[in-house]
Amino acid sequence: MSRPIIAILRGVKPEEIDDIAAVLLDAGIDRIEVPLNSPDPLDSIARLVRGFAGRGSFGAGTVLDVASVNAVAETGAQMIVSPDCNPDVIARTKLLGLQSYPGVATATEAFAALRAGATGLKLFPAFLIGPAGLSALRAVLPAGTETYAVGGVGPENFTEWHAAGATGFGIGSGIYKPGWSAEEVAQKAAAIVDAFDAVYGAT
Repeated sequence: MSRPIIAILRGVKPEEIDDIAAVLLDAGIDRIEVPLNSPDPLDSIARLVRGFAGRGSFGAGTVLDVASVNAVAETGAQMIVSPDCNPDVIARTKLLGLQSYPGVATATEAFAALRAGATGLKLFPAFLIGPAGLSALRAVLPAGTETYAVGGVGPENFTEWHAAGATGFGIGSGIYKPGWSAEEVAQKAAAIVDAFDAVYGAT
């Protein structure tokens, strides 16, 4: 099954991306983001696309401008994630056929993102918005809007976010930190998948 969990590999290096991606995919996490403030991020993303074609969705995070969208698209990536809501970035992403997940924290930003064509919304930073904030947004967002809680989320609060209507999660330091081995990532990923399935249901 494809779970709505995005593994955020901030700081990952190209020479370790293959081993880490392999354990994430084996654990059942098939969406992988390499933030652009990582070492040689485009190289890492290109390696994901080449090495694991057809096994998941791969892309970049911390994408702040149209030029970066163009550069990421050239790797063959499928996904653009941003910390902010930039309509130009969203529009360019969609024009190039990629999935767009801009960061939003307010109703104004959420609707601006959707009007620009966002695939889903990245609630960031989630620990400040909180499940109560998402619940309030859910009351006015169009039915079926994808919402991903990112920042301070993990197995310990999946239940609260599920109750508030979160579609899924983006998980960074809870699944990878620079220097972690593939084995460490595998252990974290397994625990996250188990907790997610317990709350959202495994299919």
